[in-house]
Amino acid sequence: MFKRLGGMVLAAVTAAAAMGLVSREVGATAQSPDLVVHEWGTFTSIAGPDGQAVEWRPLNGPSDLPCFVTALNPSSLKIGSAALRATVRMETPVLYFYSASEQTVRASVTFPKGVISEWYPQATIRPGTGIPSTGNPLGRIQWDDVKVTPGMKESFPTEADGSHYYAARETDATPLVVGGQQEKFLFYRGLASIQLPLSTTVDREGRVSVEQGAGSGIDTFILFERRAGRIGYRVAHAAGKHIVLDRPALTASVQSLREELRGVLTAEGLYPREAAAMVETWRDSWFEDGARLFYVFPRSAVDAVLPLQIDPKPADVKRVFVGRMEIVTPEIESEVAEAIRTSNQAVLRKYGRFLEPISHVVQSRPAARYDQKRMDDAMKLVASQSTKSACAAPAAR
Repeated sequence: MFKRLGGMVLAAVTAAAAMGLVSREVGATAQSPDLVVHEWGTFTSIAGPDGQAVEWRPLNGPSDLPCFVTALNPSSLKIGSAALRATVRMETPVLYFYSASEQTVRASVTFPKGVISEWYPQATIRPGTGIPSTGNPLGRIQWDDVKVTPGMKESFPTEADGSHYYAARETDATPLVVGGQQEKFLFYRGLASIQLPLSTTVDREGRVSVEQGAGSGIDTFILFERRAGRIGYRVAHAAGKHIVLDRPALTASVQSLREELRGVLTAEGLYPREAAAMVETWRDSWFEDGARLFYVFPRSAVDAVLPLQIDPKPADVKRVFVGRMEIVTPEIESEVAEAIRTSNQAVLRKYGRFLEPISHVVQSRPAARYDQKRMDDAMKLVASQSTKSACAAPAAR
């Protein structure tokens, strides 16, 4: 049964996070010399007219996860009478463990300015350590008694409907058992309003300008665009506060981009099969219609907004998070504005969860004529989409 937890009220979640340095794996009391931990994940956002990430409703629409994953009920997450809004959707971080010997570990992740919204295997959700008692009650997830079991016969839950969740299992990581539940990794998701290390705008000539804060250290960017069934991308290796990227010609292939992304991820420390699993997990979402900027989130920023603790302390930890910022190009603005005006359902569905923030960008233009009722109807249309049948008991393989 798809486990949704309701009845929780979120008070104040949307404060901006300061990205100061924090110590890594603080509090581990012992060290395991043959334990290695690797993690990958994505921070997804949408750039507004000024280039900064705008608030949106990341939990809007149907779930794309298997039924056995525990998830908070989106309708129970409220701030006052408004549905939960955030600037960043933290998508599918997975923690892999590698060990030649069987051992038991404890793992915890703190999201001080955010909410942990989905997870598997079973875990305990605790208050975030940096949040007042009246603030965020859902900002820390902890797995106790994680059994790392090399050589164990793999018997992981599945269901009849396909899911990109399963692609993350295609690695050489050691199988895990938590409270009788087996999996290849520890999985969680969340959302928050945090300060991102960069902003992105499109100038009148169609070029994409990237501004990053001093000391951010981002030096690899991939600008992607897909329009009318054709794709293009541009890879830039450049450092500096201000970077300008020409939009790519739409003459490339998805396969070449997948290879490029795998190369970037392995250069950051992921094993080749982990990099391939990450790209495969997001094969539909990353390469869908639209325009977006990919970049590797600085490790110091990851540790600041998402402190990780493993006990016993691993011999090595790699954390590779990809920033994904959606860009609203003039072509997208025009298409969405016309689709709202004419109630073009095919176009509105295409933009899915990003439709609302895109419409707000359209509204911000001086010449825009914004019909709130049409927009409300469009959002109801997107929210009513359903891609999953009712959940049944999971099978194992």
